Amino acid sequence: FSSFLLLQGAETLHLRMERHSENALTVAKFLENHESVEWVNYPGLESSKYHELAKKYFPTGQGALVTFGIKGGFEAGKTFINSVKLLSLLANIGDAKSLVIHPASTTHQQLTPEEQASTGVTPDLVRLSIGIEDVRDIINDIEQALKLSQTVENTPQTQAASVGGGVAGV
Repeated sequence: FSSFLLLQGAETLHLRMERHSENALTVAKFLENHESVEWVNYPGLESSKYHELAKKYFPTGQGALVTFGIKGGFEAGKTFINSVKLLSLLANIGDAKSLVIHPASTTHQQLTPEEQASTGVTPDLVRLSIGIEDVRDIINDIEQALKLSQTVENTPQTQAASVGGGVAGV
């Protein structure tokens, strides 16, 4: 039975990857124009310094991983990931469903701010692994979570200096 599922999954992989990439680009463009977002890192965006390389090496789509910097830093990032309803709070990537993580408050929380910065994790960094759901549902969920994230009071800790722009793949 496992072999059957593996073959069935392989037969539709190209269709799922097309949907992942299309959705991720749509979400990245939405975030790039959102007032609650400082920066967006997705190689499919024309504004990405990796855009030309991504088009060359990945001509049919640039994948599902999108990172962005949320205004309000650390506390806003925590509020954002705790406010999503459709997206799942998980550290893995590549699922058919959309996933979200705020590395500074989850996977990298045991590191000092300096150690986090050395790995590309900034207080404002949010990582999305965009799934194959209807992209309007994904964007609606992100939008409502962004609104809630901006109600957080900024403290000196939440305004910690960012090393800017994050790192692709974090």
